[in-house]
Amino acid sequence: MNQNTLSEYNIGAVLVVISAITFSTAGLFTKGVEAGSWEVIFWRGLFAAAITTVWTINRGTLRQNFLGMGYSGLAVAVVGALGMAAFITSFKFTTIANVSLIYAVSPLVAALLAWFVIGEKVSPRTMAGCVGAFLGVAIIVSGSLGQIGLYGDLLALWMAIVMALIMVIYRKYPDTPGAGPAVLSSVLLLPFAAIFGDPFDVERTEVYVLSAFGLLFAIASVTLAEGAKRVPSGQTALLSILETPLAPVFAFIVLSEIPNIPTFLGGSVVLFAVLFSMRNAT
Repeated sequence: MNQNTLSEYNIGAVLVVISAITFSTAGLFTKGVEAGSWEVIFWRGLFAAAITTVWTINRGTLRQNFLGMGYSGLAVAVVGALGMAAFITSFKFTTIANVSLIYAVSPLVAALLAWFVIGEKVSPRTMAGCVGAFLGVAIIVSGSLGQIGLYGDLLALWMAIVMALIMVIYRKYPDTPGAGPAVLSSVLLLPFAAIFGDPFDVERTEVYVLSAFGLLFAIASVTLAEGAKRVPSGQTALLSILETPLAPVFAFIVLSEIPNIPTFLGGSVVLFAVLFSMRNAT
C-alpha cells in the first residue's frame, strides 16, 4: 500500500469512526422522548434532510449530490429508508445495548456481500472477526427469546443487513454521492410517518430534541458514506460497530438502562472481535 492509498485509508477510517460515535447516540434520542416511532422518524428525517441539503448548498455540491446520484444513489436511498424505519422502531421494543450490539452482524454480511457482488477479498483476520461478532450477536439475541424484545432484536438485525448492503454499494460505485441519497432516504419516509403516526401532536420540547437528532444523524450519514468509499467493506462495518461499547454506556448513564447477562456476555465477544479484526488493519 503506497503513501497516498494509506492516507486515503486513514481519512476513511477516521470518518467512519466519527459516524460510529454519532450513531451511538440514536437510542438516547429515540427512547428519551415520549413520541412514538413514526413521530421520531418524521421529525428526525425532516431536520436531517433539511440540514444536509443546506450543507450541500454551502459546499456548492447540490447538483452533484442530487442530480448526480444515479441508480446506485437511488438504491441507497430506498434501502436506507427501509432500514431506518426498522432501526428507530427497534429501540421502542428492546434495549439500546441490544440494538447497538446486533450491528455486529454487519461485518459478516458486508464481507460476504462484497465477496459475492464485487469480488472483494476478505482477509482471514477480518473474517475471523466477523465470525466472532456473529457469535456475540447470537448470544445477545438468545436473551430475548420468548419476549417482545425479540421483535426489536430482529428489526435491529434487519438494519444491520441494510447497513452492510449500503457499504457494499458505495464500494462498488464509489462515485455515488453521500448527501443526496441520505436526504432522499429521509424524505421517502415522511409521507408514511405522517400517515401512520401523528407527528404534529408531538410536544414542542420534544421537537427540539428530535431536531438535534436530525443534525447528528445528518453528520453520521455523510461521514459514513464518505468513509466507506475509502475503506474495504468488511473493515468499514467493523469500524462502524465501534459504537457498540459506547451506546450501552450512554444508555446506562442517561437512562439507567442495565443490559442483561446475555447482552453483557455477547457484547464482550463483539468487542473482542472488533479489536482483534482491526489489529494491524491496512
